[in-house]
Amino acid sequence: MSDEPEQDSKTEEATPKKTQDAIEKGNIAQSRELPVLFSLGAMLIVMVWVLGNGAARLASTLRGFLDNPGDVRLEQGQDAVLLLNAIGLEMGRFLVPAIVIFTVAGLAGAFVQNVPQVVFDRIKPELGRLSLAKGWKRLFGLQSLVEFGKALFKFSATALVVSIILKTEQHRMVNAMFSDPGALVDSTVGIAIHLLSAVCIATVLLVAADLIWARIQWRRNLRMTKQEVKDEFKNTEGDPLVKARMRSLARDRIRHRMMASVPRATLVLANPTHYAIALRYVYEEGGAPVVLAKGQDLVALKIREIAEENGIPVVEDKLLTRAMYGKVELDQMIPVEFYRAVAEIIYLLQVRSTDSHLPAIVNGHP
Repeated sequence: MSDEPEQDSKTEEATPKKTQDAIEKGNIAQSRELPVLFSLGAMLIVMVWVLGNGAARLASTLRGFLDNPGDVRLEQGQDAVLLLNAIGLEMGRFLVPAIVIFTVAGLAGAFVQNVPQVVFDRIKPELGRLSLAKGWKRLFGLQSLVEFGKALFKFSATALVVSIILKTEQHRMVNAMFSDPGALVDSTVGIAIHLLSAVCIATVLLVAADLIWARIQWRRNLRMTKQEVKDEFKNTEGDPLVKARMRSLARDRIRHRMMASVPRATLVLANPTHYAIALRYVYEEGGAPVVLAKGQDLVALKIREIAEENGIPVVEDKLLTRAMYGKVELDQMIPVEFYRAVAEIIYLLQVRSTDSHLPAIVNGHP
């Protein structure tokens, strides 16, 4: 039995946030076979580069002690210490390179897949793992079957490789029994190197398949239900209702600020009721006219109302107001293409202010 029904409900791919959270918690895709491959590679390197020369040098040193024991001076304890130091030094020269190679290979196998990090959540005890039901599911689940398949492949591949190479090297091993004993070591090492090389090649194929499977299974386990995606969106982006309310409050604040700025305007362009734009132009302040407020429908009517209460001229120019509305921004100067039209209106207003008998300005003309 497995948790397939629960997994089937998770139809959505993991979001970037969930993927990043999983990585930070140490939940990463990794192959268990890659460290094995690095260990086999380290063993092969040791056999090729270390075992041959190192074993010969160590054997030569020990042969000198064993063949001529009478030449070894052991008259006092200090002589024994010197002898042990000499043997220990040779043993160290033989073993240290192998230890270094195995250590580097082990670290590389762990670090090459993912950046090392300290995750305390991975070492926290989980009482859920003591559950017999969950343990039974893990034992007979898909992941366990995959691990069993990999173990069976490794055993079968290793057995096949060993049998083929031993059959191929059969005559060489028989002949080595009747040759110089010193050559027996080289012959055995050569056969072992062939065996390890073949096993490494088979393991490379297994690691490639395991890396692909680990990645697929990792992404599958990170899948989310539709509700989980919605909940994460609400938590990260905010509740849509709350965001709509915040946008409404922001618009209200902008609207109040605009209405408070309208009394500072020097003229209002209207459409006549659908659009309204409040502009301020004072020659001494320099620059082009600045947009203090703009609005449609009820907001436009409110702008006109405030302007009329404060004696600010309201100029009805449908085409100009509609053209300007979508291109002007609050607290910004009007675009260059409207300079001429607005300048003409300002000029007419100045002329009209000197002669109160002139009619109101409509569509840019008195």
